[in-house]
Amino acid sequence: MQSAVTCAGCGVLAHAALGAGLVAWPRRAGAQDQAGDLVGDLETTFLPVEARYYKVVGGKRVECELCPNKCRVADLERGTCGVRENRGGTYYTLVHARAVAAHVDPVEKKPLFHFLPGTTAFSIATAGCNMECKFCQNWEISQFRPEQVRATLLKPAMVHELAKNNGAASIAYTYSEPTIYYEYMFDTASLGRKTGMRSVMISAGFIEAQPLQDLLPHLSAVKIDLKAFRQEFYDKMSKGQLKVVRRTLELIRKAGTWLEIVVLVIPTLNDAEAEIRDLSRFVKQSLGADVPIHFTRFHPTYRLKNLPPTPPATLDRAVQVARAEGLRYVYVGNLSGHEAESTYCPDCGELLVKRVGLSVTDVRLEHGKCPKCKRAIPGVWA
Repeated sequence: MQSAVTCAGCGVLAHAALGAGLVAWPRRAGAQDQAGDLVGDLETTFLPVEARYYKVVGGKRVECELCPNKCRVADLERGTCGVRENRGGTYYTLVHARAVAAHVDPVEKKPLFHFLPGTTAFSIATAGCNMECKFCQNWEISQFRPEQVRATLLKPAMVHELAKNNGAASIAYTYSEPTIYYEYMFDTASLGRKTGMRSVMISAGFIEAQPLQDLLPHLSAVKIDLKAFRQEFYDKMSKGQLKVVRRTLELIRKAGTWLEIVVLVIPTLNDAEAEIRDLSRFVKQSLGADVPIHFTRFHPTYRLKNLPPTPPATLDRAVQVARAEGLRYVYVGNLSGHEAESTYCPDCGELLVKRVGLSVTDVRLEHGKCPKCKRAIPGVWA
């Protein structure tokens, strides 16, 4: 099955691939790819762009200051993410405008439940990641270098045009880790001040404080994947640092950018009741009871195929624990039809947003308030 993502003068034909989105393959006008699909004329020259947030630390060696990996990179070498390269003491990003996936998604797929429900987000990604999760569902792009994945040149202005022409209410930086294509995300998101198009970041939160703080004014919402609430999990399963992700969450909340959290609940690894309780207490005490949290169902994938899908009862227990700790908006994901997919008023229990899977079937909010008791419901509703 294929679907076209179109814009005037762009000539992009997108093909379903990787299960993450639609990947656009560049070709000359009138040329045919191996599948026999005609692809329009599109500029395909990828030029490296000087990276932000690095310093020269001796000779031609540089140190990256974008993420906590703090890679020290010799001349003609790359950092852990595989997309940033030192060329004679100048550090470059190799993925600026180099999109490997572009798709129009329901915003609920991100998932963002308190951000313009029922709208779509024009979603883009590049190759690369600064972490290595053994359960990554998009590993075919996140764990590869840019030259290993076919890509299309989509400059920031083109992304905005595509989003507008496809009826999207926002642009989402997603699928792989947006931190590693920071410059591309920053340039695209900041353009929203002129176009009126909002931007949302879907991230694991493994980023240094200054780059994050510089970016947040250009974002309307952020969803953070909190992998677990134990450093041991990050050490063994993701190669990240929990303390950094906690700091990221706190900085986003302090900046006033809309925030939602997702926890992929994996049997035997991060599903213990005590861990869910500790996590919920952190959210309430450090971020606030109104921050939505999504407990989503794990399915075996990539390098973690030895475990079963998360039992529904485990998700039910996580919801109960989080609510008992005082969190007001607790959701279940990857389990279509579950009651906790929908939004209810925490005061009177009124159904506010009805969801089934990725579909929104009813929105009853009135100017961001419960129509029954008039309680203001936090989120971005218009």
